[in-house]
Amino acid sequence: MTRYFRLFAVQLRISIATAVAYRANFLVEIVMEVLWTAITLLPLIVLFDQRREVAGWDQPSMLIVLGYFYAVRAVLEGTISPSLALLVQRIRDGSFDYVLLKPVDAQVQVSTAKYEPARGLELVTAVVLIVYAFIQRGVPPDAADVALGVVLFATGVMATYALWIVCAAAAFWVGRLDNLMYLLEAIFDVGRWPVTVFRGVWRTIFTFVIPIALMTTFPAKALLGSLGALPALATVGGALVLLALSRLLWRTAIRNYTSASS
Repeated sequence: MTRYFRLFAVQLRISIATAVAYRANFLVEIVMEVLWTAITLLPLIVLFDQRREVAGWDQPSMLIVLGYFYAVRAVLEGTISPSLALLVQRIRDGSFDYVLLKPVDAQVQVSTAKYEPARGLELVTAVVLIVYAFIQRGVPPDAADVALGVVLFATGVMATYALWIVCAAAAFWVGRLDNLMYLLEAIFDVGRWPVTVFRGVWRTIFTFVIPIALMTTFPAKALLGSLGALPALATVGGALVLLALSRLLWRTAIRNYTSASS
């Protein structure tokens, strides 16, 4: 375990050094993050300008969902997506061979290969937004609800990571998966809205097929104290099953890997 923590620390230090080396680019990324946050808040402000609730959610509750969306997206864009995009490149040019030769689990290596430090600002924004939402509500969350909200945030990150690992594993059979990764990122954008906003087949898809609800809606409901014990257990269980399936697919992909350099 110590070896893995040292690996994480080294990869993070390299990513920070790379980002700081190009200060102008780093500052531009931060400005773009601020602008993106403002743009994503605008539809919510316009929506609640004429009404008090949408699908049973008031504005402060919607802000909590949006806060979870920012937090999960910060992890996605800050660690998962850059690392797995680098994996696709390594598979194409054959440099993935060197990953397999190292005395560390290959999935851990490729999952922590690259970080985007500027995305940390989005995580701070998420916390500020959630705190502001509870100030608007006038009632602070219970300690138990905060603990469950943190656990389900981790669950949402696991579910997101599992989906991206499935996508990355497919790269061992398909040469180019850039469009699929962009599609997943576009689908993830619906997570800024509670899943109850969607009706019929779309609600089913975003709950069970592409579990966006596990990433933002259910953690927000947990923090608000409106998520029952059974849905909470089902959320954790569903994320663990998805993680196990992604690991199984990854192992299968590794066994079928043929080096591009051979």
